[in-house]
Amino acid sequence: MVAARDTAGDVGARVAEERYRKDAFALAAAGWKRVQEALRVLEEVMRTVAGGAAYQAKHIRFDAYDLEKLYYERAGLYQKKNELSRAHLYFVVGRADTGGRPLRAVVEEAIAGGARIVQLREKTNDVREVMPLARELRAITRERGVLYIINDRVDIAAAVDADGVHLGQDDLPIEDARRVLGIGKIIGISTHSIRQAQEAERRGADYIGVGPVFPTTTKDCTPVGLGLVTEVAKSVRIPFFAIGGINSANIEQVLQAGACRVAVVSAVAAAPDARAAAAALYGAIYHGTGGSQ
Repeated sequence: MVAARDTAGDVGARVAEERYRKDAFALAAAGWKRVQEALRVLEEVMRTVAGGAAYQAKHIRFDAYDLEKLYYERAGLYQKKNELSRAHLYFVVGRADTGGRPLRAVVEEAIAGGARIVQLREKTNDVREVMPLARELRAITRERGVLYIINDRVDIAAAVDADGVHLGQDDLPIEDARRVLGIGKIIGISTHSIRQAQEAERRGADYIGVGPVFPTTTKDCTPVGLGLVTEVAKSVRIPFFAIGGINSANIEQVLQAGACRVAVVSAVAAAPDARAAAAALYGAIYHGTGGSQ
């Protein structure tokens, strides 16, 4: 094979190296490989002069493999958090919310209208029934470049490689969810008081839901009102989404209370035109926040 090598005729030798590193993550990805290659060269050199040093170089190389994995997990979370901070319309939906229309179609319309996060919320405990839906929405959200969250079920989130999970106050503790999903996934928590919101931030939540702001049929909980939205906006540093009974008629009140991110269910899922409903809400948030997103 070495004797047959035709350097002069090798296409690779004549092609200019013009690959562009689009960001620091791409540069680091290439750098990790160079580090590992260099360590392998050092290991081979050491074999001729010092076997013990070669053994150490080998272990450093394997440490580099572990560090590369950790880097990708942390970098993935960093990128997801950036997407999260830029997402201002969060769409929560399950089959029961769409009025009999196909879930896939409603989700696609919502994304087209401006939703940048989609959460699958299915109330059934039959995992075998939910998994096909979860996989289908994972494919759609990945193709459209939006974040994908699973409600409550950490196991399903892990199985379909969702971007994260959303937990209620009575669900698996955030520390245990992080242990299952790893550090590269987003974890959100529903909160209904300023104490819960601050506790979620302290325990490492990546974002919180605050609500229900107004009465809603999708939450069996007393409305917290606009006052809590204002409190959270003043005292919590992680992104938060106001949720619960929010629609085009009252969204201005929510924005004036201090929210710049909103999560909705029926305002989009039950609308005759989900895309138009999502676009109207997105437009209200964009103008209400001065186009900050």
